[in-house]
Amino acid sequence: MHAKVDLKKTLPSYKAKHEVFGLVEVPELQYLMIDGHGDPNTSAEYAQALQALYPVAYKLKFMSKREHGRDYVVMPLEGLWWAQDMSAFTEHRDKSRWDWTMMILQPEWIDSTMFETIREQLAEKEPPAALDKVRLEAFAEGLCAQTLHIGAYDDEAQTLHRMHRQFIPEQGLELTGKHHEIYLSDPRRVAPAKLRTILRQPVRSIIE
Repeated sequence: MHAKVDLKKTLPSYKAKHEVFGLVEVPELQYLMIDGHGDPNTSAEYAQALQALYPVAYKLKFMSKREHGRDYVVMPLEGLWWAQDMSAFTEHRDKSRWDWTMMILQPEWIDSTMFETIREQLAEKEPPAALDKVRLEAFAEGLCAQTLHIGAYDDEAQTLHRMHRQFIPEQGLELTGKHHEIYLSDPRRVAPAKLRTILRQPVRSIIE
């Protein structure tokens, strides 16, 4: 039996300091993913996405421990967010215009065979409505700027503005890829003022 793994503690990309902007190289990692659109607070599509994502994540953990002797901590929910007009995030916060991919990081030994087996098992008894939309996929971000935000999700705009308009340009970099959030706190159990969220933005060097 291997020691129980907590990737939050072993991967540098899951460490960030409050209101301190830094750069981190994020390697290719694999995630359970599901795509959707709309306000996460009111969208039925968003609720269905989480209702499909979590059962797959936990059943994979139990399979890994039972059949392979490898236990691990289920990682926190993450989200990629974007819109046709990115001011919908920073200035206007118009959530109805948001597109998203919700994700849960998986250890490297979780493979497509295990994933498909779990999906088939879930499909046999009252499957979640969005089960067929969940996928296991590798994702590489490379160089990213990130910081830890403490507070309500709706209070992120000022921090994002500073990251996008000040820190990143000052490093000779520009934005690329999708805005990424890692939810270290459970909003059902933690007051909005104490929510801990890593805000991440892929970047690249500005070409002269």
